[in-house]
Amino acid sequence: MAVSSGGVKEDTFKVLDLAEYTKNRPWWRKVFAPSSGSSAEKYNVATQLLIGGVTGWCTGFIFQKVGKLAATAVGGGFFLLQIANHTGYIKVDWKLVERDVNKAKQQLKFHSSGNKMSPEVKSKVDEVIIFLKKNVILTGGFAGGFLLGMAS
Repeated sequence: MAVSSGGVKEDTFKVLDLAEYTKNRPWWRKVFAPSSGSSAEKYNVATQLLIGGVTGWCTGFIFQKVGKLAATAVGGGFFLLQIANHTGYIKVDWKLVERDVNKAKQQLKFHSSGNKMSPEVKSKVDEVIIFLKKNVILTGGFAGGFLLGMAS
C-alpha cells in the first residue's frame, strides 16, 4: 500500500496479463485458449486415433459391464415376479395391465405424431454434428475403440 501526500492510502496491484501467461504454458493454451479449435488442429492423426480409441474402448467396456448387470437385474426381477405369481404370493390383474399398456400405446402414438424437435434439442444436435464433422479422426477412433470395448 502506498500513502499519497494527502495522507490517503492507495492500493497498488500487480497486473497479470493472461495472454502472456498462457503463452508460457502450452498445455494451458491448448486446453483453454479461445482459438483452440478442433482437436484436428491441435494433435496429429496418430494422437487423435489413440485418444479416440482409448476413450472409446473404456466407454465400450464399461457400457458392456453395466449393460450385463442391468439386463441381469431386470431379467431376474421378472423371473422372481413370475415365480411369485405362479406360487400364489402375488396376484396380477392382467386386464388392468392390458388397459394400462393400451393407454401407454395411445399416448406414445399421440406424442410421436408431432415428430417435431424442440429448439433446445435441435441446437444440441447441431452442436454435436458440428463437433463430429470437425473431429472425424477422433470420432472414428472412438467408434472403433467402442466396438472393441464392447467385444472384449
